[in-house]
Amino acid sequence: MLIDFHTHAFPDAVAEKAIPTLSRCSGGVVPAYDGKIKSLKAHMLAHDVDYAVVLNIATNPHQEKKVNDFAISLLGDEMLVPFGSVHPDSGDAISELERLAEAGIKGIKLHPDYQNFFVDEERLFPIYKKIADLGFITVFHAGADIGYPKPIHCTPQRLLKVLDLFGDAPVVAAHFGGYMLWEEVAEVLCGTQVYFDTAFSYGKIPPDFAKEIIALHSTDRILLGSDMPWSTPTDEARLIRSLQLDDATTDAILFNNAKRLLSI
Repeated sequence: MLIDFHTHAFPDAVAEKAIPTLSRCSGGVVPAYDGKIKSLKAHMLAHDVDYAVVLNIATNPHQEKKVNDFAISLLGDEMLVPFGSVHPDSGDAISELERLAEAGIKGIKLHPDYQNFFVDEERLFPIYKKIADLGFITVFHAGADIGYPKPIHCTPQRLLKVLDLFGDAPVVAAHFGGYMLWEEVAEVLCGTQVYFDTAFSYGKIPPDFAKEIIALHSTDRILLGSDMPWSTPTDEARLIRSLQLDDATTDAILFNNAKRLLSI
């Protein structure tokens, strides 16, 4: 079994525009598929992925409802777990969170670089507190983004400042806790209640860094993630298996931790 906690897909018409644009902004990264739901599911079947979390992002306030309508439309799919998103500049963010909760959405994706906010800005605190009240899982893009390298809006130090605002609601810091900031992750976030996913790490994170982070952190708070279509679950699972962890830890990362967190 594999559970991929970090994938992306779009409505067909949006995918045809979004994927080439994102590829170009990221230096020509070649996507594994065309960004459409049908293609995502075909890729999952081909690579023995049982479930995938689909992370939707509202990149501007006007997109928010349409993005979440798309997420809600995926509810009930046997293979997919859709997450919604809110934009910090939206006047409807709080009511939109309530709508998502009522629909049965389990989580929220926030991308501080795409949405132009620093993770520890006080204007986000009411959103965080509402997320906590509703018990959502929150996935943050953490660390650098190759398409938007400066400034880094979600560093380990900044994220640490706001974790308490989420109470018992789970928080996931993508990309092993902070893409390209792994030494700071080890110093600042390891041992806290935050989860890390492995998205876009294969061939990028030094294996010794990955192994150190896993050893310093709780092994039940590491989640397999690919960032599909920008990496694949097969490659990210290959990274984890290359670390020569014990079988229980490997299984926890590849599927058991996500299975528990998502209640599937």
